[in-house]
Amino acid sequence: MVEKRTEVRVENRTLSLSNLDKVLWPRDGYTKRDLIAYYHTVADAMLVHVENRPLTLERFPNGIDGGSFFEKNVPHGMPAWVHRVTLSNPGGRRSKITYVVCDDAPSLIYLANLAAVVLHIWTSRVGSLDEPDFVLFDLDPGEHCTLKTLASVTLELRTALVGIGLSPLVKTSGGTGLHVVVPLAPGHSYDQAKIFAELVARHLAGICGKLVTLERMIAKRRSAAVYIDYVQVGHGKTLVAPFSVRARDGAPASWPLDWSEVEAFRRSRTSVPADAFGRYTIRTVPKALEREGDRWSGRSWKRAQLSRVVERVRKLWR
Repeated sequence: MVEKRTEVRVENRTLSLSNLDKVLWPRDGYTKRDLIAYYHTVADAMLVHVENRPLTLERFPNGIDGGSFFEKNVPHGMPAWVHRVTLSNPGGRRSKITYVVCDDAPSLIYLANLAAVVLHIWTSRVGSLDEPDFVLFDLDPGEHCTLKTLASVTLELRTALVGIGLSPLVKTSGGTGLHVVVPLAPGHSYDQAKIFAELVARHLAGICGKLVTLERMIAKRRSAAVYIDYVQVGHGKTLVAPFSVRARDGAPASWPLDWSEVEAFRRSRTSVPADAFGRYTIRTVPKALEREGDRWSGRSWKRAQLSRVVERVRKLWR
């Protein structure tokens, strides 16, 4: 079968797009054309968070029901103008991996045309790959965890971080969880970030009791609790990029939230987190972005110096 191709001009590049009418979300009818249009629309906001970061692609060439694969190494046939970075890969099957680095709208559209539905980013950037520019707290609700519990734990985390002088930001994962991040000033190591993340996670577990679990093995976790994943802080570890689409029914996207929205979740009658977060989709996010802007941009991105914070922690969290 011959692929149907369409040539489009994006900024200063001509792209050959294929099979635009291929349905990627069968229960919603969303096609590859819809995916490409979405990423084109949100490109300016998304690239602020994605540029200069190595990417892991999560590709669904036959739609979200047709199987998928993660791709770290540069896809075959990728044009030379798409940026990349080659890094050593100790202990892996490949001695080196050449990652895609998506720095412009043509690159983002090119990846969408590969059915790279989900983009996973590093927490550091090319030029300072050993220095994360934020600490991630990944809050993952158990199977029987309610939206109220997830929101309550997330707000306790915010209170703890604000109490030691930090300005945390929050977004949906695009799935069932929430991501809280603390921007960092230049010069921090991954070891420093991970030690801090564990310190905060253990403090939160002490405050929230049975509502929080730090147990890594899923089978041993309390199903009604929120798992705080501080292990996800480290060199080469990734998270779903802000504005990235997810391979779930409804085509939800990872959306930067205002803290007032998390407070509303705590009062909501909706019990399932995914139902609440399902309002942020490839259909709704572009309009919300136009109306509300990117809550993770500009002055909201307040960089912290952890050495000063740790001194406060030692005084306040004994």
